[in-house]
Amino acid sequence: MTIHDLTEMPVDNLDETPVLTLGELCRACTVHAEWVIELVDEGIIEPSGRRREQWRFYGASLHRVKVVKRLQRDLGVNLAGAALALELMDEVARLRQKVGEN
Repeated sequence: MTIHDLTEMPVDNLDETPVLTLGELCRACTVHAEWVIELVDEGIIEPSGRRREQWRFYGASLHRVKVVKRLQRDLGVNLAGAALALELMDEVARLRQKVGEN
């Protein structure tokens, strides 16, 4: 599976995809590693691995990085605001799923 395959994959399947290195995530999202590190520090994405060289990101991180990038570009949202927006989007998705189950 290539990075292009991940970027074209439906969001529902992203948690099950292979993991990405920091470099692969940066290339897929066209962002700098320093910015991704800020996302990790803010708790927006969570890598596996202790050291940066060992970090691996699931496909869902790819989606979250792209959402944050759009929020900043289109709305001027800072990272704390983006983290809150993502939490709210996740909650809406959980509630929709719960309503759909009933």
